[in-house]
Amino acid sequence: MSRSIVLLPGDGVGPEVTFAARAALEAVAARFDHDFVLAEHLIGGAAIDATGEPLPPETLAACLASSAVFLGAVGGPKWDLAPKRPEQGLLNIRKAMGLFANLRPAFVDPALAHRSPLKPEAVAGVDILIVRELTGGVYFGERTRTATAASDLCSYSVEEIERVTRVAFEAARKRGKRLTSVDKANVLETSRLWRETVIRLSADYPEVALDHALVDSTAMKLITHPKSFDVMLTENMFGDILSDEASVLAGSIGLLGSASLGASGPGLFEPIHGSAPDIAGKDICNPIGAIRSAAMLLRYGLDLAAEADAVEAAVTAAIEAGETTADIGGSLGCRATAARIADRIRA
Repeated sequence: MSRSIVLLPGDGVGPEVTFAARAALEAVAARFDHDFVLAEHLIGGAAIDATGEPLPPETLAACLASSAVFLGAVGGPKWDLAPKRPEQGLLNIRKAMGLFANLRPAFVDPALAHRSPLKPEAVAGVDILIVRELTGGVYFGERTRTATAASDLCSYSVEEIERVTRVAFEAARKRGKRLTSVDKANVLETSRLWRETVIRLSADYPEVALDHALVDSTAMKLITHPKSFDVMLTENMFGDILSDEASVLAGSIGLLGSASLGASGPGLFEPIHGSAPDIAGKDICNPIGAIRSAAMLLRYGLDLAAEADAVEAAVTAAIEAGETTADIGGSLGCRATAARIADRIRA
């Protein structure tokens, strides 16, 4: 059966890491005899330069018709003062595809524990999954601006909270059966609604231990006791901040991937790092986050668990063998690292 996968290289190092993801997917297709139809389309700054829009209609149409979408990265200083920003393309595609749940794993490879900014004994065994609500909250609320004031509305409906909460409970049920819901219920009305809704839905998941934490204390605990978390559920802005904080535990922002999922239709998969324009085109960016995003694409987007396992095993083997980029102690470039991992997948 043919499966259509849209690749959105984007800006900065995006094309380089997209090359790595493509190499991994092609290796999977060869080993497991799949027919993946891979097609590249424009998004972000590259799309603005070519069409004037950060998300051209043809790109969105291709994404909606696909089985899954991989995104490299968007943005860069070139477009900082442009009337349309590359990031609008990312926000708009999430909204148009109905991608309300963002899955952000944060785990530490045993061979790289010494690369973490924390002591190895503090991060050994860390394995967190952050489930972030992606299409509501302050990022999508009404905005006002005058010469002397500005406001951004944070708004959530019960339906929006319920659907992402169920994703988090289902994930916790398959992992360590622990869920931490993060809010600011001591101050914000949206957080009070959030907490009440999560408590009500917890009755449907009696095997999952639920606790609640305020976002500020959670930010501290992620550093002091990161192993105390299993699955973490957050609203949009809190999740944006906490997932970036958690990613640092791994030792390099280039190591981790993410998945953005909706109720139906294709998902969007991307490494957690940005476009890194300062190192773009130098063949030094770490492709592992992109390759792990490809593994998530296989697992969550195409329901190919064995194939995802093969990609993740190849990445782990490459890390243990030191076949990596310089940011985690290796000596290979981006393309060479990707090629070594692709070879391991085929083998």
